Amino acid sequence: MYHIYGDCRFERLANLSVSHLYNLKRSEVFRTKSLTYTKTNPTTVAIGERRKPEPNGIPGFIRIDSVHQGDLEKEKGVYYINLVDEVTQYEVVVSVQKISEQYLVPALLEALNLFPFEIKNFHSDNGSEYINHVVARLLEKLRIHQTKSRSRHSNDNALAEGKNGAIIRTVMGYAHIPQKFAFRINQFCRDYLTPFLNFHRPCAFAVDVVDAKGKVVRTYPQSAYQTPWQKLRSLLNIESFLKPGVTLTSLETLAEKQTHLAAATDVETARAQLFKEISRSK
Repeated sequence: MYHIYGDCRFERLANLSVSHLYNLKRSEVFRTKSLTYTKTNPTTVAIGERRKPEPNGIPGFIRIDSVHQGDLEKEKGVYYINLVDEVTQYEVVVSVQKISEQYLVPALLEALNLFPFEIKNFHSDNGSEYINHVVARLLEKLRIHQTKSRSRHSNDNALAEGKNGAIIRTVMGYAHIPQKFAFRINQFCRDYLTPFLNFHRPCAFAVDVVDAKGKVVRTYPQSAYQTPWQKLRSLLNIESFLKPGVTLTSLETLAEKQTHLAAATDVETARAQLFKEISRSK
């Protein structure tokens, strides 16, 4: 103000160094008479119910999370949407170019349609990609209840987050993949990865055991390892949870179409071909 406009009121301030300004701001006079504190006013987002879902052994309670395939020189990579059923661990993976309404809503519809049973609950963390009015309207239209993780409860969405590393990072890695390959990756996930995960890859299911001291210990015995399809088939009254047009016979046919080894070989072959196409374009 002094150097540009010649305002003499700022003549002394114009010659103060930045370091001395910090010294003045640490003084008792500044803290007691000049410094003001404003309390943060949190805003509540009235979308989704903040609680942990309780499926009580019923399939259709979905956990969802997003995975980003990294940046390269400020260029965003593809995104994965990972949906996992809490009871059966039935998993669907889709790929999108961006986390926006244009790409997210069609991807969610595609993913939800790939589950053989009715979806009853949709649980995510508090990220804005799922806690927004667009997704809320979609779920309301489909009559699906929406919940979100609680504060300071990091395990509320642990199932989906654990699958991110065990499945998506294991298969797709961490290297940057351009967004233009989202459609091609989605084909791979739909035709190879998702069927393999649900009909041929065993998952660990917890068994609670009471020890001699009366403490409940969660164990994962080898006898409890099952594929999501095997777990789904073992549930009581499973026919009542299936979507119209889906039968146990049709699911059994899909499961017996290939051996576990043949399905794993097809996934590896398709994955190698996919990465070969990605490498050629770079």
